[in-house]
Amino acid sequence: MAFLRSIVTAKTTAIAAVIPASAFAISSISSSSSSSSSSSSSSSHFERLSKNLKFASNPNLRLSFAKNIEKSSPPSALHMDAPSSNHLTSVETEFMVDMSCQGCVKAVKSKLQTVEGVKNVDVDLDNQVVRVLGSSPVKILTEALEQTGRKARLIGQGVPDDFLISAAVAEFKGPDIFGVVRLAQVNMELTRIEANFSGLTPGKHAWSINEFGDLTKGAASTGKLYSPPLGDLGTLEVDEKGESFYSGAKEKLRVADLIGRAIAVYATEDKSDPGLKAAVIARSAGVGENYKKLCTCDGTTIWEATNKL
Repeated sequence: MAFLRSIVTAKTTAIAAVIPASAFAISSISSSSSSSSSSSSSSSHFERLSKNLKFASNPNLRLSFAKNIEKSSPPSALHMDAPSSNHLTSVETEFMVDMSCQGCVKAVKSKLQTVEGVKNVDVDLDNQVVRVLGSSPVKILTEALEQTGRKARLIGQGVPDDFLISAAVAEFKGPDIFGVVRLAQVNMELTRIEANFSGLTPGKHAWSINEFGDLTKGAASTGKLYSPPLGDLGTLEVDEKGESFYSGAKEKLRVADLIGRAIAVYATEDKSDPGLKAAVIARSAGVGENYKKLCTCDGTTIWEATNKL
């Protein structure tokens, strides 16, 4: 997507990023934009592109469309000049869901559409794949699907066709601390991070992305903080049950640069200890890469593998 690679703050360019090709002739939007030379140049370019479009010949449609654009706020992706670390933008999340009929499809769609942050739900009954576009955490989506009485398995996440490597996962397998951290590239400047942990002592724990994936001495052998301050993930808040859930985003962090490194969790908030536990960051299936059904007899599959991984 062009606008993910270059976000322009001028109003004319921002609106143009979301206007379909048939609407480039909206002169009323151009005239209300900044009077700077760059905005004028963009406006002239759009007007030239619209000469051969039928949309441009209908002034009523142009006026109606322009009014709707003026009233609506631009999508959050257009505000990536300075995104908040807690700002979640949309990615596509894919699940393999046991479905047998159109009634199943209706039940799944109806349930997911009630989840906060869900923008669109697409169900492929033939392949038993459910695709959810939005900012909702995987944990919440999985719980919603299971509430329909159907087994759901996460099989992919990311932005379709935009990145060679768009998703990664780090799994903590015990024996004391269990958890999974998922990373999904939203655009070249932002990565979504979701984590679930159990077995930690209640309170605050620092966690971070460290330089190396060397686990020979546990977290102590994973090296220093990766690319400070990018690797600093802040603090995990652990409840009385020893569980912690995190959902957020990190600016300038790129999933492709993290493969083979490690995520470490510390006993203290200030990282004064060598580290409790660490897990290597591995590439995971992106969107459309993982439609092969695998046996999940043990019930612990978190992100199914494919031949591409």
